[in-house]
Amino acid sequence: MADPQSNAPVRADAGLPTSGVIHVRTRLTADFTVISNALAQRRGSAVTVGVAAYVLSLPDGSSVTISALCEHFTEGEILISRALKELEEAGYLERRRERTSTGQIRTRTYFYDVPGGEPGPEPDPNGPPKPPRPRNPPAAAVAPTSATVRETVQAPVPAKAETPIPLADADPKAIAVLAALRRVDPRLVLSEREAARLAPAVTRWLATGLLPTQITDHLTAGLPHSLLSRPVGILAHRLKETPLPAPARSAESPAGPAVVPLRNCDGCDRGFRSADPGRCRDCRRREQLLSDAA
Repeated sequence: MADPQSNAPVRADAGLPTSGVIHVRTRLTADFTVISNALAQRRGSAVTVGVAAYVLSLPDGSSVTISALCEHFTEGEILISRALKELEEAGYLERRRERTSTGQIRTRTYFYDVPGGEPGPEPDPNGPPKPPRPRNPPAAAVAPTSATVRETVQAPVPAKAETPIPLADADPKAIAVLAALRRVDPRLVLSEREAARLAPAVTRWLATGLLPTQITDHLTAGLPHSLLSRPVGILAHRLKETPLPAPARSAESPAGPAVVPLRNCDGCDRGFRSADPGRCRDCRRREQLLSDAA
C-alpha cells in the first residue's frame, strides 16, 4: 500500500513577529545589571532612565555626584540634577545624613532596585552588625553639629517657585536688555515667558546703578561653547544675586579743583585766566624786557 497521508492542515508557524522589535537574546554570565521593567519602561525622560541604569551598574562606593555623572554623560548639570530629583521623588534614590564613628555627619546615597526596599546592615568591625534603619528618619534624629559634612551626592536645592509677572507689567528697560542679548550671542533667544521671568532680576540690577551694557557683558561673558538646554537657566543663575549699589558721594568729600575766572588784560585786552585782575603773561614779560633795557 501507499504511505498514509494526512489531510489535517499544517499548524501555523509561530515564528518572528510581523512588526515591532525582535530581540536577539544572549545569555550573560558576567558584566550585566538586573533592572526592573518598572524602571526600564518608566514613562518620562530618557535621561532619568539612563542615569538610573548607569548608577545600578556601578559597584558600591562609586561616586555619583552631579559632576561625576556629567563626566560620563554628555548632558549638562541641569538635566542630570533633574533626573536625580525625579528618581528621588519616585523612591529609587534616597539620601540620608548619618553620623560616623568619629562624630562627623555625612550624607550617604542609597539606590533601590524597587522603591520601598531596605538597605542591608553595614559590617561593624568593633561589634555586631547594626539593624537597618527605617526610611525617612525624623529630622530630630540628627542633631545639628559643626563637624565637617562630607557630601556623597550634590543634592540640587529646589528653588522657590516664583510666579512670573505678565510681560506687559515688566520693566520695559529690563525687557530691552534681555531682547538685545541675541545681538551679542545668537543663542540667547528668549521667549516672552522666559523674559518675564528674568525681568525682575534685571530691574534690580539696573536699580543698583549698573548700565545696560554692563549687565549685557555680565550675562554673555564666558558662556560655554555648547548650550545643552535653554539659556534661561544659566541667565537666571547669573542674575541670582543682586550686586551692591554704588556708594553715594559723601557730603564731606573734597570738591573738585576751583575754576580760575577768565579776565581781560589791562594792556592788550586779551583774555587770560587769573585770580586777580591785571596784565597777561606776555604783557608782563614785555614790560620786564623794557625795564631791563632801560
